Amino acid sequence: MNRECPECGDKIIGRADKKFCSDACRNAHNNALNKDSKNLIRNINNRLRKNHRILEAINTTGKTKTTKERLVRMGFSFDYFTSIYTTKAGTVYYYLYDQGYLPLDNNFYLIVQRKD
Repeated sequence: MNRECPECGDKIIGRADKKFCSDACRNAHNNALNKDSKNLIRNINNRLRKNHRILEAINTTGKTKTTKERLVRMGFSFDYFTSIYTTKAGTVYYYLYDQGYLPLDNNFYLIVQRKD
C-alpha cells in the first residue's frame, strides 16, 4: 500500500496508522488548518498583553491615579480587558489579569493591583 503525506506528498514509511511523513509536515498541516482562528486569538492576546504592560508601567506602587489622555497616548485600548469586578457599593473595576482600572470623574483613572 502506497500512502502519501497530505502536506508534502512524500511517501509515508512506518506504522500503518501514520498520517504524515514527519513532525514538521504534521505541524505545518495543523497550523494551516487552525490559522484563521489562531490569528484572531493571537491578536486579542497581544492587545491584552500590551494593555497589561501599560498599566504595570504606570502602576509602580500598587495604586496610582492617571489621566485617560496618558493611557491613550501610551496605546491603551479600553475595549480589551480580562475581567470585571463590581464592589458591594456598585463601583466597577476593569481588570487585565492582576492590574485593574477604575474610571473616575474628569477623565481620571485609578489603577490598582489585585492582591492574591
